[in-house]
Amino acid sequence: MKNKGLHPKNRFNQGYDLNLLVKQNPNLKEFVITNTYDSVTIDFSNPIAVKELNKALLFSYDTISVWDFPDENLCPPIPGRLDYIHHLKDLLLDEKEIKILDIGTGATCIYPLLGVAEYNWKFVATDIDLDSLDTAQEIIDDNNFTDQIELRQQFNEAHILKDILEDVDSFSATMCNPPFYKSAEEAQGANKRKSRNLGNNAVRNFSGNNNELWYVGGEKAFLHTYLYESSLQPKKSKWFTSLVSKKDNIESLQSSSKKLGVKEFKVIPMQQGNKVTRIACWRF
Repeated sequence: MKNKGLHPKNRFNQGYDLNLLVKQNPNLKEFVITNTYDSVTIDFSNPIAVKELNKALLFSYDTISVWDFPDENLCPPIPGRLDYIHHLKDLLLDEKEIKILDIGTGATCIYPLLGVAEYNWKFVATDIDLDSLDTAQEIIDDNNFTDQIELRQQFNEAHILKDILEDVDSFSATMCNPPFYKSAEEAQGANKRKSRNLGNNAVRNFSGNNNELWYVGGEKAFLHTYLYESSLQPKKSKWFTSLVSKKDNIESLQSSSKKLGVKEFKVIPMQQGNKVTRIACWRF
């Protein structure tokens, strides 16, 4: 079960050893099955199985032993999230002390966890949802990462960088996995289609609170707000970056970046299995 397309440094790019992963997370054992092709796997339409698998992957790091969050929150696929961290490392190759701003960290706090475990980076992580921040803080405390990860709440859901950045802030890079949908209704419709494609209409394969799944105007509006707000405080970070799911949004973002004084704009392609995405990176 090799994960094609992952970064060469990604520890999961050769696939999963489920026997080893069960040792990392014994709760995974009940979800391991042998499919019709006589391969050992899990049922990926079962959200609990997916969650326990990703816990096991995360627990492969010696420094991470606790990762508890409500089922209604998105469970991030660890290999793909780790790829973003490795690509940022490549982008920041000459940086000595790296500090990252993670926008919309969510209850799982996944990017800071991976950045600390993999490279010992420091993070400021933001979110608009207080419950998510409370859960993230518990994860940080339980894994003794309080010296490396600071949480901040964004009180205005229309803003991304505004009211978050402080006078003393200086980041190596910002990172973000933006909401994809324009509305709760659009997100729910996509969820139903995904469940049908997995052959299981009754079980949600992925969850997510409103702020995790949608933003007024969708991904395009979010990215343009992000770009504009970065232009207001261009010296706060050496690089501003974001995942971009829709390829069409790259051209629009790049065009706007020229008008806002961006000196360099680059796109880093990413792939996990059949899923293709990309990281937009810009600096002033």
